[in-house]
Amino acid sequence: MTLVDLIGVPLDLGASRRGVDMGPYAVRAAGLRDSLLALGHEVLDHGNLPVADRGTFPPSAHGADFLPTIAAVCADLATRVEQSVQERRFPVVLGGDHSLAAGSVAGAARALAARGDSLGLLWIDAHGDINTPETSPSGNVHGMPVAHLLGHGDPRLHFTRGPAVRPENTFLIGIRDLDPGERAHLRTFGVHVFTMHDVDRRGLSDVMEEAITLATINASGLWVSYDADVQDPVHAPGVGTPVAGGLSWREGHLVMEMIADSGRLIGLDLVEVNPILDIGNRTAELAVGLISSALGDRIL
Repeated sequence: MTLVDLIGVPLDLGASRRGVDMGPYAVRAAGLRDSLLALGHEVLDHGNLPVADRGTFPPSAHGADFLPTIAAVCADLATRVEQSVQERRFPVVLGGDHSLAAGSVAGAARALAARGDSLGLLWIDAHGDINTPETSPSGNVHGMPVAHLLGHGDPRLHFTRGPAVRPENTFLIGIRDLDPGERAHLRTFGVHVFTMHDVDRRGLSDVMEEAITLATINASGLWVSYDADVQDPVHAPGVGTPVAGGLSWREGHLVMEMIADSGRLIGLDLVEVNPILDIGNRTAELAVGLISSALGDRIL
């Protein structure tokens, strides 16, 4: 039995399209708690963190205008996740846009650092999310958290004394849409990247085995930050930035099953579910299945 902490983060300030703030509600409505209870876990739902509604900002606000508010939400989330990991519970963070991971991953890293340990990170996403404010074409903060977790970018999005994760323990998987500045950062920051080309050529199982093994070298725990848009839009239509050619339904589950089998997973994000853009809550239902697979659900 795992003690699971559900933490909702109804954040849409890091993205351009509205609606992703309702993601935590949609995933809960799709039966997440019941699914985890059926697996034998204890579940404590902490509700949603307070997040300012986008409608309270001036109509002209965009991009960096939201950064101070996003930073405050991430600081709160880092504290919540740090406490959960310290208490040997398993935090599941429901987004909300992916900018929240600047806080969740940092919180997990702080908890492990207090034990003298470090964190491995699997960033499973169609996008690199490794822009800084200087390189981002849009200024949207949800395209920046990886860079900040590595210690780059705006200090207001740093929630650890040094980098939250080391580049050699950071793996991006499922990537198929990068900005020019992100390509430059990926060449210089030293993180590992498996694009969908790598997945197609090598096979997903081989990619995941290497990523899990190397991400946890000299790292005691593994955090997974899973963006629903890594899935092909056929299977996950309810995302704000869909990119064709993503993971199939079955491949998404294989990713989570292999991570669960590693025995190293200490928590996860499931982000960017946008029910306004969804069809029959299909993406939220997929999210429930993926989280359940990460926590032990199996065919047999």
